[in-house]
Amino acid sequence: MSWPRDDAKLERVRSLMADQELDALVVRAPDNVLYLTNFWGMKGFDAAVFPRAGDPVLITIEPSAQDAAETAWTQDVRFVPGYDATDPRPPAARALETACEAARQFGRVGLELSLGTQATDRMVGEPTTYTKAWFDSFPSAADATPVLNAARAIKTEQELERMRLANEIAAAAMEHVARELKPGMKESEAAALWQGFVHGEGTGWRGKVELAFGFSLVWSGPGIRTFTATGHRPVQEHQPTLFEIWVCADGYWCDHTKNVCPGTLDQRYDELLDVLLGVYGRALDHCRPGASLAELDRIIRAGITDAGLDEPTHPIAHGVGARAHEPPYAHQAGGGTIEEGMVLAVEPGAYWEGGGGLRVEDNFLITADGVEKLSSYPDDFRR
Repeated sequence: MSWPRDDAKLERVRSLMADQELDALVVRAPDNVLYLTNFWGMKGFDAAVFPRAGDPVLITIEPSAQDAAETAWTQDVRFVPGYDATDPRPPAARALETACEAARQFGRVGLELSLGTQATDRMVGEPTTYTKAWFDSFPSAADATPVLNAARAIKTEQELERMRLANEIAAAAMEHVARELKPGMKESEAAALWQGFVHGEGTGWRGKVELAFGFSLVWSGPGIRTFTATGHRPVQEHQPTLFEIWVCADGYWCDHTKNVCPGTLDQRYDELLDVLLGVYGRALDHCRPGASLAELDRIIRAGITDAGLDEPTHPIAHGVGARAHEPPYAHQAGGGTIEEGMVLAVEPGAYWEGGGGLRVEDNFLITADGVEKLSSYPDDFRR
């Protein structure tokens, strides 16, 4: 899917580069390459050199020439062989060599020195990460990550349109699951229902999505907890089946936690849901421009513990965009403020000793007046 060049986004990056006196950024994370060039690579053998003034350079492998021609915003695309009979090195080494040549003309260069996490490429299953040679090739580089984090935290109109598509696909997939979920299904079968819809129906969605992928963790009833894999436990009647879900639509993401209950929700879960929805509402009332991110974390955790429940071990609010989890993060030990144009995933949850519990989560655009919920699928799943 081709999108017009997002000049508002690129000028914001260049303005922040000027503040830090950076002449160029050299990026290799798939989400940053996408952010600056609109090119989403297949296997991570890609890089971009993005100057403060002048045309960016995209570096990718020769088999991706058609993808680059159809999607990339830059005309300066430099190809390296995926395989070279005269050069036994892997393609990443040739991409690095080409990036060094493209960056040589610039003075102060920024590199992703403190990235931490990166989004996947289009192939997804085996992300290609950095080698020592990449960092050693730019020994005097400044850290570009703070510049990119600041730029990416505020979404442009085009970015919001792309994120709305991901949110639409996620919600439609949940509606599909709500119609099809039956007690006794394996959690893995429930996950496959959702993932199959996202990839099958989401690819080509409204003629605007070239490729959609879904990622999920699914737990039912007493299987609900954090940081465990989807398994073969059966879907429980009268208890929630929780879907921790991400959709990636051409490199832009959403991050939700949604629930489905076959039958009438058990009273214990019914009461827990009321508590979490109350905490959720107070947290969202706080989400206005200028509000403290640290206070958002405190509001959610205090609301859960005040109800006599254990606070969750997972983060409770973070940015979403070209990754499912990206800055800013709400943490009491951190700082920062909520700003208009941010998109935050807000996710209060509480879990019982031995298994079971609930989480609710959606993505919210911060507006001048408060928040706009981006998914149409309800958080109160009692129907």
